[in-house]
Amino acid sequence: MAETQDNGTTNTTGTAEPEAPAAAKRAARHVARLTKQITAFAERHGGSAEGQLSYVGQRGVRIVLVGQDGTWGDLMAPNHGIAEQAVRRAGITVREHFDGEMAARVRTGPYEWSRMAGIQVGGPSNT
Repeated sequence: MAETQDNGTTNTTGTAEPEAPAAAKRAARHVARLTKQITAFAERHGGSAEGQLSYVGQRGVRIVLVGQDGTWGDLMAPNHGIAEQAVRRAGITVREHFDGEMAARVRTGPYEWSRMAGIQVGGPSNT
């Protein structure tokens, strides 16, 4: 009889499938890379940052970061578990929602204004 492992793989011997260690290694690399990027962002923008995690469907989880100086950016993680591990290891504060207090700290510059939809105040017209 086949046994199901915690990782969701099934085989007849009850041992883990060879893909499981490879998947764990890939996840660890994702976490390490995201942690490094989050830490570097925080250091470049005032020494600390806050974040918020948003599920965006099959694409994964968006990690929105706001630095102490108001600069913001985002990263993508393949899933929520990897995103959570990365922000925890980076030591940033994670908010449940991108609320008014967090939004009020965001500074927008010329790049953001130029990228907004044409109907936005200050943007190019649609006509």
